[in-house]
Amino acid sequence: MCARPQELLPQCSGPRCRGDLESLVQGSGGTGHEELMLLETPLRKQGVRGSNRVEIRSKILDYTDLSGQHNFLEDSFPQGFQWATSSESFKVEGGWLEGGKGETIWDRFGHEGQTFENQTADLACDSYNKVDYDVYLLRGLNVNTYQFSISWARIFPSGHRAKQSEEGALYYDKLINALIESGMQPVVTLYHWDLPQTLQDVGGWTNSSIVEAFKDYADFCFSRFGDRVKTWNTFSSPWVVSHAGYGTGEHAPGIKDPAVSSYQVTHNILKSHAEAWHVYNDNYRKAQGGKVGIALNSDWAEPKTSSKPEDVEAADRYLQFMLGWFAHPIFGKGDYPPSLKTQIEKKTSECPVSPPAVLPVFTPAESQRIHGTADFFGLNHYTSRLVANIDGGCTPEEVGNYEESVDPSWTSTDSDWIYSAPSGLRSLLNYISNEYLNVKKVPIYITGNGMPTDGLNDTSRMEYMRSYINEALKAIKLDGVDVQRFTVQSLMDGFEGKQGYSERFGLHHVNFRSGARPRTPKQSAYLYAQIIKQNGFASVTNNQVKATEIILPSRLAPLPPSEIPSTSKVVWEKFSPQSKFHRSVYHYGTFPEGFSWGVSSSAYQIEGGWNADGKGPSVWDTFTQTPGNIPDNANANVACNSYNRLEEDLYMLRALRVKSYRFSLSWSRIFPDGRTSSLNQKGVDYYNQLIDGLVAYNITPIVTLYYWDLPQALQDINGWENEDMIDIFNEFCDFCFATFGDRVKFWITFNQPQTIAWSGYGLGTIPPNVKDPGTAPYRIAHNLLKAHAKAYHTYDDIYRKAQGGLVSIALNADWFEPPDVTVLREVEAVDRAMQFQLGWFAHPIFKNGDYPEVMKWQVGIKSEIEKLSESRLPSFTEDEKNLIKGTADVFCVNHYTTMTARHETLPFTSTYDYDQDLFIREEVDSPTTAIPNQRAVSWGLRRLLNWIKEEYGNPPIYVTENGASVFWDDSERVDFYKTYIDEALKAHNLDGVRLEGYIATSLMDSFEWVHGYTYAFGLHHVDFNDPNQPRTPKYSAHFYYQVIRDNGFPSTLDKDKMYYGHFREDFMWSTASSSYQIEGAWKQDGKGLSIWDKFTHTPGKIENHDNGDLACNSYNKLEEDIAILKQLKVTHYRFSISWPRVLPDGTINNINEAGLNYYERLVDALLAANIQPQVTLYHWDLPQALEDAGGFLNEALLIPMFKDYADLMFRRLGDRVKIWITFNEPIIITNHGYGFGAFAPGISSDPGRLPYIAGHTLLKAHAEAWHTYNDHYRATQKGIISITVNSDWAEPRTPYQQEDFDAARRVLEFYLGWFSHPIFNGDYSEIVKSRIRERSLAAGLPESRLPEFTPEEIQRIKGTHDFFGLNHYTTVLAFPVDHGTAEGFDADRGVVVVSERTWLDSGSVWLKIAPFGIRRLLNFIKNEYGNPPIIITENGVSERGDVDLNDYHRNYFYENYINQVLKAYLLDGVDVRGYTAWSLLDNLEWATGYAERFGLFYVNRSDPNLARIPKNSVSYYTSLIRCNGFPDPALGPHECLNPESEGTTERPATKESPTQWPVTTGMSISDSNVNFLGMKLSISDAETGLNTTFALLVVSVFAAVCASFCFVVAKRQSKKKLYAESIKLENKF
Repeated sequence: MCARPQELLPQCSGPRCRGDLESLVQGSGGTGHEELMLLETPLRKQGVRGSNRVEIRSKILDYTDLSGQHNFLEDSFPQGFQWATSSESFKVEGGWLEGGKGETIWDRFGHEGQTFENQTADLACDSYNKVDYDVYLLRGLNVNTYQFSISWARIFPSGHRAKQSEEGALYYDKLINALIESGMQPVVTLYHWDLPQTLQDVGGWTNSSIVEAFKDYADFCFSRFGDRVKTWNTFSSPWVVSHAGYGTGEHAPGIKDPAVSSYQVTHNILKSHAEAWHVYNDNYRKAQGGKVGIALNSDWAEPKTSSKPEDVEAADRYLQFMLGWFAHPIFGKGDYPPSLKTQIEKKTSECPVSPPAVLPVFTPAESQRIHGTADFFGLNHYTSRLVANIDGGCTPEEVGNYEESVDPSWTSTDSDWIYSAPSGLRSLLNYISNEYLNVKKVPIYITGNGMPTDGLNDTSRMEYMRSYINEALKAIKLDGVDVQRFTVQSLMDGFEGKQGYSERFGLHHVNFRSGARPRTPKQSAYLYAQIIKQNGFASVTNNQVKATEIILPSRLAPLPPSEIPSTSKVVWEKFSPQSKFHRSVYHYGTFPEGFSWGVSSSAYQIEGGWNADGKGPSVWDTFTQTPGNIPDNANANVACNSYNRLEEDLYMLRALRVKSYRFSLSWSRIFPDGRTSSLNQKGVDYYNQLIDGLVAYNITPIVTLYYWDLPQALQDINGWENEDMIDIFNEFCDFCFATFGDRVKFWITFNQPQTIAWSGYGLGTIPPNVKDPGTAPYRIAHNLLKAHAKAYHTYDDIYRKAQGGLVSIALNADWFEPPDVTVLREVEAVDRAMQFQLGWFAHPIFKNGDYPEVMKWQVGIKSEIEKLSESRLPSFTEDEKNLIKGTADVFCVNHYTTMTARHETLPFTSTYDYDQDLFIREEVDSPTTAIPNQRAVSWGLRRLLNWIKEEYGNPPIYVTENGASVFWDDSERVDFYKTYIDEALKAHNLDGVRLEGYIATSLMDSFEWVHGYTYAFGLHHVDFNDPNQPRTPKYSAHFYYQVIRDNGFPSTLDKDKMYYGHFREDFMWSTASSSYQIEGAWKQDGKGLSIWDKFTHTPGKIENHDNGDLACNSYNKLEEDIAILKQLKVTHYRFSISWPRVLPDGTINNINEAGLNYYERLVDALLAANIQPQVTLYHWDLPQALEDAGGFLNEALLIPMFKDYADLMFRRLGDRVKIWITFNEPIIITNHGYGFGAFAPGISSDPGRLPYIAGHTLLKAHAEAWHTYNDHYRATQKGIISITVNSDWAEPRTPYQQEDFDAARRVLEFYLGWFSHPIFNGDYSEIVKSRIRERSLAAGLPESRLPEFTPEEIQRIKGTHDFFGLNHYTTVLAFPVDHGTAEGFDADRGVVVVSERTWLDSGSVWLKIAPFGIRRLLNFIKNEYGNPPIIITENGVSERGDVDLNDYHRNYFYENYINQVLKAYLLDGVDVRGYTAWSLLDNLEWATGYAERFGLFYVNRSDPNLARIPKNSVSYYTSLIRCNGFPDPALGPHECLNPESEGTTERPATKESPTQWPVTTGMSISDSNVNFLGMKLSISDAETGLNTTFALLVVSVFAAVCASFCFVVAKRQSKKKLYAESIKLENKF
């Protein structure tokens, strides 16, 4: 966009200042200055001074004179014309610090407060995260070209190739690929004003070294993107850079030096452009076949007084100083325009003391290098100027001796420098063609044209755009100018430089007040789409469009009646026994090619125009006009106004790229009184336009003939209770088949006839509001079935042969699930529910022409008991049965939810619902939606589809409606579609269901029947408070497009694939426990009380009043624990020491040798078993005596006490223990213990301060323990010591919003970084410090609630690690929430976390199975903390409820999580050294007691001996250890899978040498001798002794061992299955 000095220009007033939409649509011209200029040709010619340029100007005037300038040209652009829109990186991208992006001059300019209201481009439109959103808009516009710029600083943060950001390059890869995938050609601008600030710091464009830097940058872009990008602009509007950036200083970088810098900048830009062109020409053109040019900006200049030769010359100088300054060197003779040089020379001589301009000189070689370096002429044009000659004196700004102004009659805009003068574009195009393109013929691309305006109904922009495009058309058609592209500026509102967000150039409105940055099409977007559709302005001809042919399925054979219960009960028998885990495993795969993806609406819900153009009233019109019937007295008089906004609906459908659109016809719009004699042609025209529009974009119309909106005139004759309706409906259908059937190939007669019959005539809740629940529903259904059948036969007999279409009926069906599938009566009950709802209509049509037997029986027996003479359910004659059966070509089903149903004998009341003898309720374990009793029970869809398959002979099925209304978070709708569509995919791929299409409900928010506008089902938001009913795509729209694009959920993502390979040779395979959770013996042998002893004995703190008094009794079962560890084959075992067991009061003044002896025996026994101990000093069980003295809130006490305790452990155990962990999960200690109070010590009095104080103390205590080991023990003991932190991985809840990315980052900074950052990087992270400080000060506190470290403390803590200990279990989705004045951890980070619905559950509400997160977390640690050695010190999954030793979910968890760890190690280079499965035993899981079980071994708590029983996962985890990873099954069975090879085969490993620990070079994990029963023995001798000692134990667990052995043998026999099937676990379900 051109920049202008803030000058006072004449203001427009009166009716010409705003466009008249009516005249715009009609194409009428007006008179104004642009026309008057053309009449001045003779006068202008009197002022011609004989130069070529003046002759050119005269010639242009001749052209325009002869063309009939007054008239609007109704013609088309040439075939293949490029229609484009554009954006610029710094205006839209945001993400100013994402992916390593460097600072730009506009970042600096904005942050220095030099823009409107100090606005910045930090977030802008958030396009960095919204590629899909932006390309969606482009598909809606239907452009074939998109011009955007690359941010130099995003690719090269410092401006130089030496520092390249791969993430930045990947962003542009993603954008380019998305464009090409959507059929659009990318046009890339290398430089649009956003110079890397590092280059500006050394002079920017005034420094000649920038030429080489730009050349290198261009070379990278050509090599990286040139295989897909075929058109390049080196620079866009470089005049603005020179003039406004380095001249007036109004633009970044804000340099005010118009006399020198401005000209030097141009000089260097021209040389940079030329070098880039030559790089492409020499190195890439031959292979890539693209074009390189430059986009120059220019106004058109008219002499203010055309009779004055001096004004004519001034106008020419204006063009030369703006356009020619750049164009002449490139398109002329390689040098600046002669008139420009002459003028500057003249001024220099006039002003010798202070020359107003210093023009650099090109060498002959440079001129030759620049000349001809463009394959096209790019033009940015926005406005025109009247130019008068003046004496500018020695002022640099007036070196050209001209003065510019505008004609008062020109229409003003929201920009003070843009006035609408459309004919100036045509004049300028002719001028360029004659001035620059006579010798070298290259095309002109209009690379930017637009104006700012506010509001969605931007009629002034529409008039501007339409007029300017028409002038371009005239230049092509009438003047022969070779214009090949028109680019509307811009795609969307953005950051407009110095004006910030105050000027809006976009075709799409961006709501900058919302962090989501939603984009909404303006009216100009729809106009532009229409122009593109017509390729200009030619009158639309009614060319017949041809619909896509449909392959007709074979005619469905009649089936025998259903039994009671039906044989389809096998569906319940197959699926109902599934566990929640099995039914929830996500299935990856795709639907077959040609699968029909659609979206839906219905006439009454969206059309509006309720009484427009002769439409008659429907029953819904009558119903909604009555006050009190609808919430807020809403009605659909206007609704979405689709009757008047057809192009807007087509825009959404194009953007979605759906294959089909299901809509309904308004009967009363076509026939106002319902009879064919009342034909309303305007209604027919509307549907013709809609159908033609759909077919033109290859969207199959699926037309519903009746969607509830009966003409009121027909209801006045009793509606569907009147059998005459059968013939009347048939006449309506006949007309529709005849009128639209040449293009409509898919017809649906009725939508949800069960709803019509029951809700309309039984309950009376919807029109026509008849309340007759016992008989009317059955009579209505009877007539509907006959009406459907008659319409079907009409099509079949008369139209099918010629039109080749399908006819069906859309039936609604919930799924019904029994409470107990083993009880036959309950299975019969749910089958009955299915027959009464779905079978009521499906059974006659798809089976034998009659109602289901169970329905006839139920209603018949009830009628008999009521002493009625006949059943309330009518009977069909044999002829009627024959007429009805088989009257559907496919099975169409609408499905929303699943209910539970059981048998209940109901009173003898004559109602349809009581006839069923059922008790129906919602399925309470599934997520709710906004609508009561309509939960999101995705697994019900798969079962429903299977039931239809079994019940009706496996017909072709279309899901014709499926969707959800959600409360406020569209992510929930995404979860709905993600899970429901996946269940449909399972039905197709795994069960053989013939599913051929899926239709999402609905296209947009609309009138939701009796709920009015209360609920919103739309993929697009509609603002019903705005008279324009603007449509804005939701997150779910973009998600649904991706599903359509991918045709399902292909397993192409790396995170979903199994990777085969092995870990390093010395990889640590471990399992873990902690003292309080397993030891028991809470008062035994002198142990002191811990805070958890006290906490668990406090009523109400622990689930089921459990405690750790006995726990797993590991204190007394050391030998049994060693035995099961040996069974696991682990190389390491992580356990913790109970501080109060060895130091009862927490001090070294009272050492409990009995407690210490337990740990010495444990360590020795582990080493004897060749298992290395990993010892945690503190796993939450602080001595109560220390807590009584303040605990972690008293650093003066805690730090020395912990240091003494650690020193004692190092001294007593360090000769044998080589891996130490100071604290486990400090965030739990501090935040849960001293913030939430949910864990011991249970303090919650000051959550805003105490956790941070406790954390501060803990970090210093850790550092002291580390230094103690480092200073006194490391040299002799050669061990390693660190801390274990826990962290979830956090993903943005919405992957298209920067604020959600920021929230996810805060989760990691507060969760992982709170303790990791001080230890690994020094001090708390800036994010944590600034957030807490700002919120503390905002609350009126004098300082931050987060304590500060002294510089000495920072140094003392930094580097106190030998490895990174990581506990990880799950992943969360994060989004920002303002907690107001609340204080605490969650409020400080300002985040709420949720989980994705597709992630599998566990026995813990907080733990969802999301394996990909561990790999991403490991990579984050690698990048954030310098790739330290990482030991995963905990990772596992829980279960609840009934005990099942076949813990397949745990196998699934370990397989997938450990495989992600392997990927991190082998593919990403993360230095992972070990993996620890949590946990060895089912133990006390803190506040949940023993209800949640993480163990590999089940502990039978009903057995006094607390027997340890291996679960199935023991065998699986053991196999992973033996194989040291995942052997590739394609290479055949690996010997590690053979348990008999144990001890004779080396563990597989990667071929690299083991990496040494950073600070423990030469450390041996296992010593050669160990203490055993007081003797120093070798490991092998000690192991022999230990085996002998354990002989009796072996006998006692013989049965368990045998069971495990049998499992291993069986596993060996099916080792391929172990891997292949576990990898594809979901295929089993």
